[in-house]
Amino acid sequence: MTRHLITSAIPYINGIKHLGNLVGSQLPADLYARYLRARGNEVLFLCATDEHGTPAELAAAKAAKPVAEYCAEMWAVQAELADGFRLSFDHYGRSSSTQNQKLTQHFAGQLAGNGLILEVVERQVYSNADGRFLPDRYVEGTCPNCGYDRARGDQCENCTKQLDPTDLIDPRSAISGSTDLEVRDTKHLHLRQSAMKDQLDAWISSKTDWPVLTTSIAKKWLHDGDGLQDRGITRDLDWGVPVKKGEEDWPGMEGKVFYVWFDAPIEYIACAQEWVDAGKGDDWERWWRTDKGAEDVTYTQFMGKDNVPFHTLSFPSTILGSGEPWKLVDYIKSFNYLNYDGGQFSTSQGRGVFMDQALEILPADYWRWWLLSHAPESSDSEFTWENFQQSVNKDLADVLGNFVSRITKFCRSKFDEAVPDGGNYGEAEQALIADMQEKLQAYQAHMDAIEVRKAAAALRALWVAGNEYLQSAAPWSTFKEDPDQAAAQVRMGLNLIRLYAVLSAPFIPDASARMLEAMQCDDTTWPADMGEALSVLEPGHAFSVPDVLFAKISDDQREDWQTRFAGTRK
Repeated sequence: MTRHLITSAIPYINGIKHLGNLVGSQLPADLYARYLRARGNEVLFLCATDEHGTPAELAAAKAAKPVAEYCAEMWAVQAELADGFRLSFDHYGRSSSTQNQKLTQHFAGQLAGNGLILEVVERQVYSNADGRFLPDRYVEGTCPNCGYDRARGDQCENCTKQLDPTDLIDPRSAISGSTDLEVRDTKHLHLRQSAMKDQLDAWISSKTDWPVLTTSIAKKWLHDGDGLQDRGITRDLDWGVPVKKGEEDWPGMEGKVFYVWFDAPIEYIACAQEWVDAGKGDDWERWWRTDKGAEDVTYTQFMGKDNVPFHTLSFPSTILGSGEPWKLVDYIKSFNYLNYDGGQFSTSQGRGVFMDQALEILPADYWRWWLLSHAPESSDSEFTWENFQQSVNKDLADVLGNFVSRITKFCRSKFDEAVPDGGNYGEAEQALIADMQEKLQAYQAHMDAIEVRKAAAALRALWVAGNEYLQSAAPWSTFKEDPDQAAAQVRMGLNLIRLYAVLSAPFIPDASARMLEAMQCDDTTWPADMGEALSVLEPGHAFSVPDVLFAKISDDQREDWQTRFAGTRK
């Protein structure tokens, strides 16, 4: 048994997330966590809501609620939706927690003591109409890189280029829409990332197993143009972690808060402390401090490609710059974008299918299977209703669901609702066992490597092998001439159902639970020897015929959903 720490990029609090957000971090992280647990590993899987910064303030203002109240309400909504999609977090925290505030201030004090923070007079946008400085996301305008006319002052959503508000063309206030803006002096703190460049470069270069997407983005930020730049870590906002050096006040920084992208990754660590304080664990430091046992932990992060610079450069600068023995990430699994029906998913523009809407249409497993089997790993991918319908109908209904239905109903009609006795596994069954053993190795190899789409294809191949066996063996025909042989074939089929339940649980946990319930079996042991795994259900073991595992999506349903979700959330 090994120990695995898994974190998913923490979602902004400003509203319900869309399916592109889900497949870009939380869902594949859950897949991996479930798989590692099933293999007998000790896993700590953490996520939280990202509650500070302008997204929270703007969303709260739009909802006409105090920002703290809005964040508390949205945390509950996001936690409920995470549960609805069966995301198996050990703890779902909040970046506004007391634990994160104290830890963020602690890191700032350490960095300052190590000479890695500068006080800088910045020229920032001031809105005369609003009577305040406008932090990054409070400024909107045209991206100087790609021409997108709704770029934000921190990053262009269209081309992902990181920006400063003063970079925008034709800027306007996101609060009032006013263009009566001017640039004024204000003092802020900068993290001296440039001083960490060589150390970061050596660390990233040592990660030879990282995905090309992750490494290429990190190297680009390190070496392109003027190279790695220092980055502001404070903002003129009311909502956030107050700027302090540990427990000491920071002269000149009164009324300012830490920039959300400074405190948000620190929440990964603080979340573990929240987990302990909530009574769910007994020692968070053994996961996060290498002087307390974390040296034997494998730490994996999941995120969309737009988050890679912060997780490969900014957050590691904080960890390394502290000079303390904190655990650094071992592997970063990054994803491209999932697009929606010819356009882009967008929270800010309300475009696409959102998590609450998806669960109103169909149970979580339908969405989990499609999203994971089409995960945007090597390139961007696209959600279309036609492809969704086809995948659900062919993979889930025709291959897996039909197999479960055929064998259980046939057994009930000929042998009653119990595993039949008689007959032994013959050449066909032994050939199937050998083939399944080989296919299991491929499935495990892809899961170990976090190759999500390939893992889904390998799992489907296991389902297909059972279907092909059943079609070839044809126990409904064998029964007429040799009931004992038919009994052995049916026994194999019922054992395959239990096996599929175990192997499929990381992808489709609810359907897997229903298969185990139907087989009246709680043995979820991950198979080592396929022959043993396909003999767990012995003659006489009772089972029940389950309801339809997966209903097919009709053309009428698909057309209705295409109309209802044409691209804009009202």
